[in-house]
Amino acid sequence: MTVTVVFIQGAGSGAHDEDLLLARSLGEHLGPDYAVEFPRMPEEDSDDAAWLDAIGEALDGATAPLALVGHSVGGYCLVKYLTERPAPPPVGVLCVIAAPFPSADPFWTIDGFDLPPDVGERLPKDTRVLLYASEDDEVVPFAHRDLYAAAIPQAVTRTTSGGHQLGDDLRVVADDIRALLG
Repeated sequence: MTVTVVFIQGAGSGAHDEDLLLARSLGEHLGPDYAVEFPRMPEEDSDDAAWLDAIGEALDGATAPLALVGHSVGGYCLVKYLTERPAPPPVGVLCVIAAPFPSADPFWTIDGFDLPPDVGERLPKDTRVLLYASEDDEVVPFAHRDLYAAAIPQAVTRTTSGGHQLGDDLRVVADDIRALLG
């Protein structure tokens, strides 16, 4: 049985190309029993609706077992998608990597960049949530991970290194996915 892993990139010009290294690392560390899909997201579109629609298209036809992995804004958008849109096939694990938390600080206070106050309760009940952040992240402050953990009390937190891109090495994420879905 092949596990489908959908990796959602971060935002900004060139983000898909930059996060390709993360997606490749994830695939290499997961091995042949996992199919990592890496759809292109609307990098320059700051509208959440466009991102949520693109995620919906990426998940259309996906089958269980399913793992969702989101980096940076991609992680935020996956959380938002799972709280607002019709559920895809059962999501076994949600991995949120270096994601900005809405209104956590002035830089991340943007109209429309928000999550429902009951985000933890709205996530699918059987989905295991893992939150990853590097203390040396130069883009999203490490404290954002703890804000997600407070909002999603069922989540497990992981402290990584390697800056915002985790040194382009997602071995820890792959190990968690294999342990939870393997």
